[in-house]
Amino acid sequence: MSRMHKTGVEAPEGLVVEAIEMSDGQITVVARSSSQSSCCPRCAAVSVSVHSRYVRTLADLPSHGSAVSLQLRTRRFRCRSIGCPVEIFAEQFDPAVAQRFGRRTERLEGIVHHIGLALGGRPGQRSAARLVLPVSRDTLLRVVRRRAPPTDGAPRVIGIDDWAWRKGHRYGTVVCDLEKRRIIDVLPDRETATVQAWLAARPSIEIIARDRGGGYGPAGLRGRPDAVQVADRWHLMENCSSAFLGVVRNSMRDIRRIVGTGRLDPKLMTAVERNQYEGWRRRSAENAIIMDMVMAKVPIKEIMRRTGRSRKCVRAIARGDQSEIFRPRASTLNGHLDWLSYEWDGGCRSGAELWRRLRARGYAGSLRVVAEWATRRRRDEAAELPRRCPSSRMIARLLMLGSERLSRADLMLVTLIEAELPNLRQVRDLVEHFHHMIRTGCSEDLDRWIEGATTLLAAFTRGIIADRAAVTAAITSPWSNGQTEGQITKLKLVKRQMYGRANLDLLRARLVGMA
Repeated sequence: MSRMHKTGVEAPEGLVVEAIEMSDGQITVVARSSSQSSCCPRCAAVSVSVHSRYVRTLADLPSHGSAVSLQLRTRRFRCRSIGCPVEIFAEQFDPAVAQRFGRRTERLEGIVHHIGLALGGRPGQRSAARLVLPVSRDTLLRVVRRRAPPTDGAPRVIGIDDWAWRKGHRYGTVVCDLEKRRIIDVLPDRETATVQAWLAARPSIEIIARDRGGGYGPAGLRGRPDAVQVADRWHLMENCSSAFLGVVRNSMRDIRRIVGTGRLDPKLMTAVERNQYEGWRRRSAENAIIMDMVMAKVPIKEIMRRTGRSRKCVRAIARGDQSEIFRPRASTLNGHLDWLSYEWDGGCRSGAELWRRLRARGYAGSLRVVAEWATRRRRDEAAELPRRCPSSRMIARLLMLGSERLSRADLMLVTLIEAELPNLRQVRDLVEHFHHMIRTGCSEDLDRWIEGATTLLAAFTRGIIADRAAVTAAITSPWSNGQTEGQITKLKLVKRQMYGRANLDLLRARLVGMA
């Protein structure tokens, strides 16, 4: 055990304290080894013949707000073994005290390593200074690199996904051990050959959870052909919902005709809706001018100079992209809509009273936002149909909600759309069926689902067929890539903490060392 001196300085195990000197902000501890002999590093012969002594200085943990310096009286021994080429050698201390050629005790080295892992260079240096630890930012990063643990060579279940060094330009790959719930390696790119070589060097891998995009699928087939590949469930559900939204957007012309909102009456709009409508009219007029110049073969750069619009905006207008009249925006009420509907159905129809009750639940928004919601709800219930056609995203959401969660006006709108456009109802049923298969883990209906969705969701279905085995495993297997997505969030935090300038070896050392 370590020995506590009467001054409060605890000496490492295996050392004998001979003297302690104290000055302003500095404590110097003079110590020596408690052993009477040492072993030759070459022939391992034990020697008790002392040749000379010298002082080795180590930094140690601070004590009572003062820095501690440990001066070790180190002996040089003679090797008496016949035939050994080593004549004189210095005694080596226990690795638990200090490493060979080390400038800090092992216990201080461990603290420095943890500070470097958690905070990095400059933040770690500032925190270490407050803890009376004399260490620079370069030393912190050097210790992190030197003590980086080796890559786990025998994982069984891994998750693999890409992350952005610089979004849209350069990407890397992160590999996680899903059983141990930690990052085990970071690769410099997401090329198929790089991932294939990494997988081929680890025959213990049995399950690979991955995203459906990129070259991870082919890399898994070539690097570990016997491993089971599992597609990410969240991306499957999100891609299916996006395919449904695309079908709704392609049907918006028919939906507007059905709802009968070819012309909008500004008198029936709220103040916010009126502002959005006027903005849409201005944008439409400007877009028409840009479209005339496009038809007249005016170069894009010249259109940008005349109108002041960006290249991205001009190209979007030239492609025929159109914006929604009433663009949905984020609202502070988004997290309280279900509660507001419950109170409204319970008989509370006053915007001010709803706002007061909502404030009691922690809502920090203004009365105007709640009063405007109550006004729109009151007008929706008084009308036979909505005053305007909702956006494509809102219509997709209404179609996916159950009838018990819809207001009277929304229910009438959904009923009318489903009656006039039965294809939308069929696609909605297919999406709900696919989500149900993933949530319940039932893959028996996948063949029948593919047959029914081949025409209505052609592009999404082709992707499912091309990655059939991984999709089936995603439905039936308990493993998924959601944990890897969470590890990528930690990776981004560490990368941004180092201002995006960390080399791959330092980033890997910090991420693997944090596990």
